[in-house]
Amino acid sequence: QVQLVESGGGSVQAGGSLRLSCAASGYTYSSYCMGWFRQAPGKEREGVAAIDSDGRIIYADSVKGRFTISQDITKNTLYLQMNSLKPEDTAMYYCAADRFMTAIQVFGVMSRFFAYWGQGTQVTVSS
Repeated sequence: QVQLVESGGGSVQAGGSLRLSCAASGYTYSSYCMGWFRQAPGKEREGVAAIDSDGRIIYADSVKGRFTISQDITKNTLYLQMNSLKPEDTAMYYCAADRFMTAIQVFGVMSRFFAYWGQGTQVTVSS
């Protein structure tokens, strides 16, 4: 059974940092595309960062230079280091996994078809 469990969210002031983790289990982690998504109240879910099985990494323009996606394959864990946080980064953050998607698909209409999703972790940034 595939499970994705996010952690690391919290409340910080603008300019602060957080590191999100997504612990994966139940599948061969390294063969899947992994993505971070977020959804703010009243807004659609959006892709934030992605890394696929070929090692391609893509970021949303809004987070480039501030967020870093990484993974520890030995721990089956995906990370999102978030620096220079802004109030507009406030959202529920989700990780997702899919065997057949590629990194670019995190940012398009196909993202809704990611096979596995975590429960989310809340990030709140105050000004």
